[in-house]
Amino acid sequence: MSTIKALLLAEAANPDWTSVPLVGWSHARALFDVVDAHLVTQVRNVEAIEKAGLVRGRELTAIDSEAVASPLFKAMELVRKVTGLGWTFETAMGLLPYYYYEARLWRRFGPEIRARKWDVVHRITPLSPTIPSIIAARCKEARVPFVWGPINGGVPWPPGFGHVQRREGEWLHYVRNAYRVMPGYRSTQRDTTAIIAGSRATFDQLSAQAKPRTVYVPENAIDPARFGRAKSGPVATPLRVAFVGRLVAYKGVDMLLEATAELMRAGKLVLDVIGDGPERGPLAQQIESLGLAPYVRLEGWVEHRLLEGRLLESDVFGFPSVREFGGGVVLEAMALGLVPVIADYAGPAELVTDATGFRVPLGSREQLVAGMRRTLESLVEDPSVIRPMGERARARVLEHYTWEAKARQTLEIYRWVLGQRDKPDFGMPFPD
Repeated sequence: MSTIKALLLAEAANPDWTSVPLVGWSHARALFDVVDAHLVTQVRNVEAIEKAGLVRGRELTAIDSEAVASPLFKAMELVRKVTGLGWTFETAMGLLPYYYYEARLWRRFGPEIRARKWDVVHRITPLSPTIPSIIAARCKEARVPFVWGPINGGVPWPPGFGHVQRREGEWLHYVRNAYRVMPGYRSTQRDTTAIIAGSRATFDQLSAQAKPRTVYVPENAIDPARFGRAKSGPVATPLRVAFVGRLVAYKGVDMLLEATAELMRAGKLVLDVIGDGPERGPLAQQIESLGLAPYVRLEGWVEHRLLEGRLLESDVFGFPSVREFGGGVVLEAMALGLVPVIADYAGPAELVTDATGFRVPLGSREQLVAGMRRTLESLVEDPSVIRPMGERARARVLEHYTWEAKARQTLEIYRWVLGQRDKPDFGMPFPD
């Protein structure tokens, strides 16, 4: 283990949750194996983290920002219920509680940072590039490198999917760039020693002065302990396709149903839709109207610890999401040897290569549906390509996209900001 002392800031970090909290926890926990680390998180996460093995005081510090976070969360839930506002609104509402969290964090750790007790301060979460840090400039004054990221977000809504944007309640997306005038935004880009960009879209949004200090490392990775088995044996007949994700409009399950309807009615394909959300009712109605009930499994969410076994029942992973920042579920499916069939846009398109899956051109809704249909028809007609491609997909994930690999990549960034090596370049996207 490196002797680098790293103070890890992950306001959202929880091994019992999914999405950003699981990313924050998994990334931080992996770094404990390569550096001398201490994790600072929000108090709501501490019970789960202590159960996972970290010791409060020695390895873990809790920041209690509930005085601001709790009432704002309740207000946000009420406003979203009344207005239907989506993700952009939720992110904006998280800004003030995060300022308060960092203010309390600096009160606790500012003296230690000024005393150079820590070699590196690394903010892992929030992942959104729209939430700046008010302590980046203070770390620069203390001559302690501040690493920011992975940051990921801001993928434009693709043309032709305005109806999906409206269903998601993304009315504030048109004024999203207002975050650039928020306190700390300019200083975060100016004073951060290194930025980890989690996607090409995020890299492109950074200022010209920030890009030379930026390294591309996708935000997501997998835990081989949870996704370690490999699909083997003959490909099932009918072809088994799985989808995993929140059942919301932009994930495109309605398009996947439309693309596979004829194949399912012909007895050549079955579909396992794993997830829950506001679109579950409309999807159930679509399944009924298309006469697909015997061929589609729509039973709700599956606990993350049970997802491996469920995915291993399928051979192909269908994921036509039209605005996916990361795509962690794509990596989880690939790690098991499933062949991904995805929309060639945003995060998943950076994870999948021509050798490891199928990237269907986005185009219009009709074009995406037609492209998904053609791809799945070709796999039904010639399933012999599935196992070799799935093996390559699994090898790609195990080489580049485990949390252990991400910790090694991050360590090289630490070594760079500390003057121990040249700037690392892992490729954008990662090569096969």
